[in-house]
Amino acid sequence: MRITRTLTAALLMLGLAAAPALAEDEEPKDGAPTEAGTSFRTATEIEQGQDATASGSAGDYLYWSFPADTGQRPTVKATVKLPETHAAQTWQVDVYDGLRRRQSCQYGAQTRTAAADAPSVEVACVLRTVRSWSEPWANDPLPGTYYIRLTVTNLSTGDLGLPVDASVRVDSKDIGGAAAVDGSLGEPLVPGVAVKSEAEDEDSAVLSSIDPDDGWSSGWWSDRWVWTAVGGLLAALAGIGGYALTRGSGRPPRA
Repeated sequence: MRITRTLTAALLMLGLAAAPALAEDEEPKDGAPTEAGTSFRTATEIEQGQDATASGSAGDYLYWSFPADTGQRPTVKATVKLPETHAAQTWQVDVYDGLRRRQSCQYGAQTRTAAADAPSVEVACVLRTVRSWSEPWANDPLPGTYYIRLTVTNLSTGDLGLPVDASVRVDSKDIGGAAAVDGSLGEPLVPGVAVKSEAEDEDSAVLSSIDPDDGWSSGWWSDRWVWTAVGGLLAALAGIGGYALTRGSGRPPRA
C-alpha cells in the first residue's frame, strides 16, 4: 500500500512538472508575433525568417511590416486557414514600400481562389531586388520598411465575418553585386527616421523599431568591387604577357 501511494505521488508530481513544459511548447517560438495590425500605422513588425500568425475575420485587412536592405530579394508567403464550411473565396497579398507605393511581384501566386470548403489557401509574392538608389520618378524597391497587406477580395455575404487564421513568413535571397547600382539613400525609408529621439544621441525610428540583423547597408560596397579588381589584375597580366611575346630578342644584328 505504501509503495502504491509513493508511485501515485511520484506520477502526480511528474504530471505537474510536465504541465508547464507543455504550456511553454504551445507559446510562439522566437517571440514571433501572434496578431496583425489593421492599417499601415498599426502594422505588426516582424523579422525576416519569423513565422508570424494572427486570427481575424473574413473581410478584415491584416497588416505586417518588415525591413529589407540593399541587395535582398524578399519573398512573402501567407497561408490562410479557412472555416470548415464556406463558399469560394479569393485571397490576395500586397506589398508596399516605405513610401506606401504598391510593389509589383516578379512572380508568385499573389492572388488565389480557394474552392468551397477548402481547408486553406496559400498566396506568395517575390519582389524585385532592393536597390540602393533610384530616380525619384521610378518605382524601384528601396531599402527600408515594407508593408504586407493580406485580405480577401471576393467573398460571399454569408461568409463575411467568419473566423480565419493567417500565418505570414518573409525570407530574402541575397543577390549581391549583380543588382548593384551607383549611389545610395541618405536614410532608409523607415517611418519616423527623420525624427530625433530625445532618449538617444542618434536618429532613431519612432514608428518602426526593426532593422536588419547586421544593420542598414551603406550602399557603396558590393562584390562588384572584387570582380573589378580581379578584372584589372587579369588585364595587367595579359598586357605584360603580350609585351613579352611581341618585343622580340632585342636590337637587330649589325651588317
